[in-house]
Amino acid sequence: MPHIENNEEFKGLNVNDGVEQPPIINPYRKSRIKKKELTVNDYVEGIISGNRTILSQAVTLVESFLPEHHAVAQEVIEKCLPYAGNSIRLGITGVPGAGKSTFIEALGTYLCNKGENLAVLAIDPSSERSKGSILGDKTRMEELSVAQNAFIRPSPSAGSLGGVARKTRESIVLCEAAGFNTIFVETVGVGQSETAMHSMVDFFLLIQLAGTGDELQGIKRGIMEMADGITINKCDGNNIEKAQLAKVQFQNALHLFPMPESGWTPKVTTCSAFEKINIDEVWNMVLEYIRFTKKNGYFDYKRKQQSKYWMYETIDEYLRTSFYNNPIIEKLLTQYELKVNNNELTSFAAAHKLLDIYKDL
Repeated sequence: MPHIENNEEFKGLNVNDGVEQPPIINPYRKSRIKKKELTVNDYVEGIISGNRTILSQAVTLVESFLPEHHAVAQEVIEKCLPYAGNSIRLGITGVPGAGKSTFIEALGTYLCNKGENLAVLAIDPSSERSKGSILGDKTRMEELSVAQNAFIRPSPSAGSLGGVARKTRESIVLCEAAGFNTIFVETVGVGQSETAMHSMVDFFLLIQLAGTGDELQGIKRGIMEMADGITINKCDGNNIEKAQLAKVQFQNALHLFPMPESGWTPKVTTCSAFEKINIDEVWNMVLEYIRFTKKNGYFDYKRKQQSKYWMYETIDEYLRTSFYNNPIIEKLLTQYELKVNNNELTSFAAAHKLLDIYKDL
């Protein structure tokens, strides 16, 4: 089709070339500077000097599943070990809705105001479908998250035992090396698998509620036996009488259990995290336990037992990962699944055959 501007009737008109278009790429935008890759010494020096940014990066490194990150992280942890161990490790768990995050903020703010350096390792539940996690603890702890001497690190549970993140113990070491003398570990809720968290803290605190019906219903005996102390939260307003009654019920229940190995008789307190009532009483209970166990030698004994426990846990985890990531086993798994489904092999026989093949590789 001929251009209309070439017709005779437009002979006296000139056609301009138009305005030159600017380049697609913004010439004023600075090219992205490649982030400097930190060495092991950079991580260690940053952590020991109390650099929060480097501490956060080191915890991310510890939580990474990449083999190259794992090697660097282990070296960093090893070099930080001489600077670790000088803290009170407090594990906090409780039924959903017990107010764990509110309690942590209340107790954490109380400690920060006393000049303590606090690190909170809050474990967020991961979705079983997407494996994603909201990591919203910082938004729920508004006051504590802006405290200068507090460090809050939410981590996804990633389906690990008891909701405790796989690398929380290593994160504790890094936080201690960074100068934090109080460490809180919060889990996603009550369950028999809270053993994992119990095996990395000095004091295991169980948060309970009153006025929910049978106060002892749904509380596993194992959890009650592991607890070094119980606090009945939300003891305020019309709930004070119910909380006091629940306190008596829990005290009576604890007396039925055998004496703990520590020799400490677990105590029960009441508090209101929202109103910040009796928060100091809970902390005094923790300090009393620490003094008691340090005096009778159980404090150091327990930490040594925990180190041994996590050595075996690490071996188990490594063997499990090595087995499932083996390319030969990966191919055979599907075949043996079909045999089990077709009743050609029992589940146990299939498992033993796969393990025998793995041992011979």
